[in-house]
Amino acid sequence: MDVRRAGERYRGGDPAAGIESLHAFSFGPHYDPDNLRFGAVIACNEERLAPGAGFGEHPHSHTEIVTWVVEGELTHRDSTGHESVVRPGDVQRLSSAGGVRHVERNDGALPLRFVQMWLAPLEPGGEPAYEVVHGIADATPYAVPAAGAMLHVRRLAPGERTAVPDARFLYAHLVRGEVVLDGAVLGAGDAVRATDTAGLEVVARGEVELLLWEMA
Repeated sequence: MDVRRAGERYRGGDPAAGIESLHAFSFGPHYDPDNLRFGAVIACNEERLAPGAGFGEHPHSHTEIVTWVVEGELTHRDSTGHESVVRPGDVQRLSSAGGVRHVERNDGALPLRFVQMWLAPLEPGGEPAYEVVHGIADATPYAVPAAGAMLHVRRLAPGERTAVPDARFLYAHLVRGEVVLDGAVLGAGDAVRATDTAGLEVVARGEVELLLWEMA
């Protein structure tokens, strides 16, 4: 089990334009050949956008892009005609497949914070696809079959325990709060990369929001 601390993430974005980014993996100019991916996950970015700030139209291909909004509202528009406002508790997935362009903005009046995770598909190509699941429940995992992955959301009360999925590859990102996972104390922004997990559990210290990727 490999624990990666929040303070170790690469800083990016454009603070002057109201964009602050924290990257858990090698990303853009922050190239690290030893930190390119874990399982299917090739990026886990925490983004903060001030009101009116955003990312102009840009391309993606051969990537499954899953977004979890922590606070605020994310406006999405893409070249296939989809336009959505994604709010806390919603899961957004853009399957860029053979190629798609999109815009991501904070058109709301409050600061926006979201976690965006990129996964490598099992097979390249195909047609782009898009969906938003509103208000996903803790007991309902979100499947990304194209990447052989499953997202589990855990919202825990102080002292509450939850099982960690048994998986060949497990990636955990703590959005908020503090937990103990297999003896390791994790704070907000910390992540865990574990292989061949079996019988692990998480214990919450305070109110917790945790994202868990189960990958084959």
